[in-house]
Amino acid sequence: MAYDHELADRLRTALQDVDDVQEKAMFGGLAFLVGGHMAVAASGQGGLMVRCDPARTGELLDGGEAEPMVMRGREMDGWLRVATDRVDSDEALQRWVDTGVASAASLPPK
Repeated sequence: MAYDHELADRLRTALQDVDDVQEKAMFGGLAFLVGGHMAVAASGQGGLMVRCDPARTGELLDGGEAEPMVMRGREMDGWLRVATDRVDSDEALQRWVDTGVASAASLPPK
């Protein structure tokens, strides 16, 4: 499955005021990196991949809007999947983008 190009365009818009954003094809999707760290991506499996503070993973999952990201059968702490229908509004998308950007920006630049 290819990533959602409309979602990628919406991510570009949501990230337009963030410094040091780069786009990179990764994992069959289109990732948006901040300071060299992936912050958010239009996933090749559909929906959104979001980096978060690992200490907040449980809290962010409690809202029911996100699911744990699973890679090779393992849940990845600090990474979430958000279905496309959960980011229908620009406000909902921006909230997840802000989460990913804050997490990536907290890491030392690459």
